[in-house]
Amino acid sequence: MYFIYSLLLAVGFLVLLPRFLYDAFRHGKYVAGFRERLGTLSPANGQPLIWIHCVSVGETQAARPLVLELKKQLPNHCIAISTTTLTGQNLAREIFKHDAEKIFYFPFDWRWSVRRTLKALRPEAVLIMETELWPGFLRECERQQIPVAVLNGRLSERSFRRYRLFRGFMSQVLRGVSLALMQTEADAVRLRSLGIAAEKVHVSGSLKFDAGTLPLNDALTAELRQRFNFTEGAPLILAASTHAPEERIIVEAFRQLIAKAAPAARLLIAPRHPERFAEVAALMEASGLSSARRSSPQKETDKAAKVILLDTIGELQSVYSLATLVFVGGSIARTGGHNILEPAAVGACILTGAHTYNFREIVEEFVRAEAIIQLPAMPESDTTVELEKLFTLLLADRDKRRALGERARQLVNQNRGATERTMESLKTLLANPIAATGAIHRNPASTR
Repeated sequence: MYFIYSLLLAVGFLVLLPRFLYDAFRHGKYVAGFRERLGTLSPANGQPLIWIHCVSVGETQAARPLVLELKKQLPNHCIAISTTTLTGQNLAREIFKHDAEKIFYFPFDWRWSVRRTLKALRPEAVLIMETELWPGFLRECERQQIPVAVLNGRLSERSFRRYRLFRGFMSQVLRGVSLALMQTEADAVRLRSLGIAAEKVHVSGSLKFDAGTLPLNDALTAELRQRFNFTEGAPLILAASTHAPEERIIVEAFRQLIAKAAPAARLLIAPRHPERFAEVAALMEASGLSSARRSSPQKETDKAAKVILLDTIGELQSVYSLATLVFVGGSIARTGGHNILEPAAVGACILTGAHTYNFREIVEEFVRAEAIIQLPAMPESDTTVELEKLFTLLLADRDKRRALGERARQLVNQNRGATERTMESLKTLLANPIAATGAIHRNPASTR
């Protein structure tokens, strides 16, 4: 089965190569770090090394409290961070520049490229944030007796259904996982159903509850406040991690809002993917509203712009405390929603759409606690009308906004502690890595 997987991987790579080249030349994707993806890395410095893999921006942010604790509790170890996406790589280089010895791209999942990367790093353990399961990589780690832990794991119902089609193969793949710390019991049940040994799976909660409570970059918040003249007299609506067609819907709802009820209001849009920055900028210009871009040179007109584009990486968390209302995207678009915990941690008044299956359990908990407003599923035209009504209602009712925000903040604080639980499990894993990989049972002679 692994041979068939490798063959399909190679065929898929060749089929998609024209698209890779297009994205590389147009958006700068994939070409960056291509040698690293082939396993070409300079050797590590010889210290015990822990390799943390983060797919993209969300996983990189979630890893922040874990990296800080690893540095504090295991000072003799060094950290290597890998990502899959360009945006994740850029963010990792910014937030881990003082904490990681190496920051690089995850290798293609061929045996030879994985082996080259492992040879360069010689990790004591590999920690995979959330649930990115690369069969070739996990198999090679198992062969080399390198323990692999899935941390902050989540497995949505949609992903589970897809994996379940290949349950026999997935049970083999999951033999390469030594420990799986899942966010919720539902995630744990789904993973066990794929064939992993039940004793390897535990529930630790979400590291994102802890990530949202890390110290903010107050200097950056102050800089953004000053440049764009964010004041209490002009309420700010933040549309965070948006996808198409959410920007168009939100801009139209905002146009109706300022025409009818809140002429002083302003809107800041932070698209999820950098390759869409130009598209969203064009949408803003076409709206007829005055606009500004964070990445452009500062202008005096920035202070009065009605719509602002946050076309940067890693700055979104510093804006949440400036916002009067926060809409978390990927939830009107059917992409499963994005992290609501960072705005919740600062006590923001949060709205989201109906499609939040990536964070189902967390969003349901917030809805039960009346700590978030979630729109029902509806046609796009109705969504615009409903958003405008909610914007109008919430901007006019400060007490309601504050109550929603305070309940959200309390919920985050009540659920903190995943980092501490994760560290306890990792220290046990690192204390006996050979036993963790099951090598003793596979090859008794290796312990002599």
